[in-house]
Formats: sequence, structure tokens, C-alpha cells
Amino acid sequence: MLKKISVEHVRLGMHLQAFCGAWLDHPFWRTKFVLTDPKDIVLIQESQIREIWIDLTKGLDIEPGEESGNQEASTAEEIPAPPPESIAKTSFNDEVKRAAKICARGKEAVVSMFQEARMGKAIEAEAAAPLVEEISNSVMRNPGALISLARLKTSDDYTFMHSVAVCALMIALSRQLGLSEEQTRDAGMAGLLHDLGKALMPHAILSKPGKLTDAEFAVIKTHPEEGHKLLLTGQGISDMVKDVCLHHHEKVDGSGYPKGLNGESISLFAKMGAVCDVYDAITSNRPYKAGWDPAESIKRMAEWKGHFDPQVFQAFVKSLGIYPIGSLVRLESGKLGVVTEQGEQSLLKPKVKVFFSTRAQAYIKPETIDLARSAEKIAGREDAEKWGIKDVDRYWAAETA
Repeated sequence: MLKKISVEHVRLGMHLQAFCGAWLDHPFWRTKFVLTDPKDIVLIQESQIREIWIDLTKGLDIEPGEESGNQEASTAEEIPAPPPESIAKTSFNDEVKRAAKICARGKEAVVSMFQEARMGKAIEAEAAAPLVEEISNSVMRNPGALISLARLKTSDDYTFMHSVAVCALMIALSRQLGLSEEQTRDAGMAGLLHDLGKALMPHAILSKPGKLTDAEFAVIKTHPEEGHKLLLTGQGISDMVKDVCLHHHEKVDGSGYPKGLNGESISLFAKMGAVCDVYDAITSNRPYKAGWDPAESIKRMAEWKGHFDPQVFQAFVKSLGIYPIGSLVRLESGKLGVVTEQGEQSLLKPKVKVFFSTRAQAYIKPETIDLARSAEKIAGREDAEKWGIKDVDRYWAAETA
């Protein structure tokens, strides 16, 4: 039997079944465990959560004599489903701070997931589902915010934040392709778990600052199969999620790994995983190289013949924009700016925050220009190093501070 109680009455030995509140409002990435650490009780009571569900068949009840509110309404055989959340479109600035919290909590969740995988604990889809739900809702409110923030990872947390980023990219791509919400959530789960096999890779290889030797690369190439094995022992993991984990490094020309499948043999979702995985990898700072500019990355990926499915890649570009957020562009006036938000009507007319004049070769007062409402046009992409510009991202990511 399940029982809803006030957090005031939480005690060791209770089996925590669920929190009454949003995933971001409590300090744990998963629920359904017996409370054995006094620190966890403090974390619960100091959080924004005021009530929790406990399972009386797996743990203790409240102390005798303590009231728990309306007893008739506080017990149930199953937890009532929460009312559906109303998800309205928001601006980049409105979403970015919430997205920053999701990224931070998401990283913690993936770190814990990888640690559990290393210890041989089975992965549970149900435990990761609230994180996928939060990422999905954020992408629905404003796709650019979380996707862009997840790219701003350090080389040290790349492995973990990469999973969060690919989850968000898969969700955005799935919606662009017109897939169902159930398929979209599954695509997000696939993105979150696609690199689980890296939990079993040697840390020295994962964090090596230089180029891998052939022997080291051979070890890394085993991560899809190792991840697939871990998911086979998991609970509630769909066949599609397992497929993406195993085949996200396949290429349509058959030159990928681990199976060397060709385009006809690779599933739609694995093709999606391949595009999302590569884009986040090449735009992120890695131990051995700095990330590429987002627009430059899209251009280069388009030139890799035989790597990606053309239709999936075209949909991916539409989901991000030809000039994704964070891209450095030159306007026809000679001003340099960074893309801060996509245009609603045209991929060629995003919002750009200009901050540098190529004609004066000097910084200017930052100003946001909506190209959909301006005579200005993008003349092309620009290389920050060419102009001695460092930390381009601070011009669009400052809203998270």
C-alpha cells in the first residue's frame, strides 16, 4: 500500500516511492529506495517538496501517533497521475535559466548512472524517465536553450554532458521528423543512454589529451557493444534504445562500426543517433581539441558523403537552423555577431547579437538585431581566431549567470 505523508514525518527505514512535485524541486535523480542515510532526510526536508509517497509494503510507516493530514486521501494502491503540464512556447531568455538547472541536474544523473553501471547495477528506464521528460518539455518550450547550453561542456565533463546534449538533440530531431510523442520520448531515452558503454572504458583513454593510438581506439570502439550488453540486463529498456546504443556509429556507406551496416540495414533511430552524436561531439570542447563553431560544423557534416542519411540530416539542420545558436556570423554591414535565437519564419534570419566591427577592427557596443525585421543580412560564417576574438559564447550564454 502507498501512503502520502508530509516531509516532516520522513524517517529512516521508509521506502521512498515518489515525490509530490517537479523533478527539479527535489535533490535525487531517482526515487524508489529505502532511506538509510540521515543526510537524505535533511535534503528532502530542505527541498521545495512538502509531501512524498512511501510504500508501506517495503518500508516503515510514520511513527505511531503522528498525523499525516487527511488519511482518506493519503493512501492508495497506485500513485495518481499528475495533471498534464501545460507547455507553452517561450523565448530563449525565459527558458535558458531553467535549462541551465536541467543541464546541471542531468549531468548529476548521468554521473550516477555511469557509476551504477560500473558497479554492475542494472539500468532502469523508469528511473531515467523524469529526466527525459524535463529535457523534452524544455525543448518543446524553446529548443535552442537547452541544446545550446548542453554544448558548453568542459573537456572534463564531456562524457556525461554529451549524453544530456544528445538526448535533447534526438528529441528536437524526432519532432522535426513528425514522430509521435511516445517515439520522441523513446528517442530522448536513446540519446541519454547511447554512450552508456563508455562507463566501462578506461578513464585514461577517455580523458587522454592527445590522439588515441590504434590500440586505444580499438578499445573505445567496443563501447557500443558494451553499452548494449548493459542495456540487455536493464529494466524497461525498449528495443529501439538498445538499437541506437549498438548502432549509433554506423554509416550509410557501410564504413561504420561495430557491424559495418549500410543505409538499408540501419534503423531510422540509429541514423538519428549518428547525426546527433557527431554534431555534439564536434561542437564540444574535448580533451584533445576545441569544439568547432556550430555553423561550421553543419557545413562540414554536409560534406561528409556516405556518413549520414540525407533526409535525416536535412531534418536535423531544420531542427537546429543553418546558423545554430552560438554561431559567429558576419553581416553585410561588416559587423560580427553571434546567433542568439532562431528566426520563426526563416533559417536565414535568426536574431544576432553584434559586438565587433570588421571595418574598424574594434569591439562595438553589443546590440541584438532581429534579421527578420531588419535590412541586414548574413554574409557568411566567420572564424573567431581570424579576428582575435575569444569566448564568443559569453555573448549569448550570459543569461544563465
